[in-house]
Amino acid sequence: MIQITTLARLPLAYKVLYTGFLLVIGVGLMMAGAQIMLTHGLADGKPGLSINDIVYSYYGNRSGSKLEAMLNGQMEPMAPDEVRFELIQWARDGGHITQWSSQIEPIMQKYCVSCHNAGSTLPDFSKFENVKKESEVDEGQSIAQLTRVSHIHLFGIAFIFLFVGWIFGLAQHPLRTKLILIATPFVFLLLDILSWWLTKYMPVFAWLTMIGGIGYSLASTAMIFTALAQMWLPQEQWPAYWTSEEATATPDTQGG
Repeated sequence: MIQITTLARLPLAYKVLYTGFLLVIGVGLMMAGAQIMLTHGLADGKPGLSINDIVYSYYGNRSGSKLEAMLNGQMEPMAPDEVRFELIQWARDGGHITQWSSQIEPIMQKYCVSCHNAGSTLPDFSKFENVKKESEVDEGQSIAQLTRVSHIHLFGIAFIFLFVGWIFGLAQHPLRTKLILIATPFVFLLLDILSWWLTKYMPVFAWLTMIGGIGYSLASTAMIFTALAQMWLPQEQWPAYWTSEEATATPDTQGG
């Protein structure tokens, strides 16, 4: 028979182990949020994440080029206004090679290639063909980019939710609510990834990206704080519904 304990009854070593993991994951989620604000959150050139940011990221801002979107968004602090205007005007005029050597390449060497070079994961802006590609109409992320990012998120984030849910599974909590909280991050993660692909073709689905991210963030936060509270706070300080009849079943009746 499987013996199942609760968070409050864990040996101290496991409490420290689980606490360290949950705290690191919590900080990681906050850093992920900050990263979204500094990348997707500037796609429309304005601070803060909006529906337009999501549309521009996946569907694209088809009124201009990728280069213009970057220069008016997350890359705005990287160059003076007059330099950004010159690059944007070049892109709007068709991004012709005749202006590359004398006008555009020196700007790239001075302001861009320190990050956009052959040794980085970013497009190499020392080459005309790469800059030319970015000067074309912004159609958002490519299918190859979406495929790569989707599989990374699905594999990586699913493991995070697995271990957070594993720890939270030891919490004293009404069973129905516990099951919903454990399942919610996985459901909303799938919704989040699906929304990227839908938004790529139909911008109206950008709302789903917001809903997906908010959904799994809230569920994960609730599980993390509940688990930490039950490991370290005296039981008399817990909310009453945590210790319902369903949640306080003896170890022998919880396992089989």
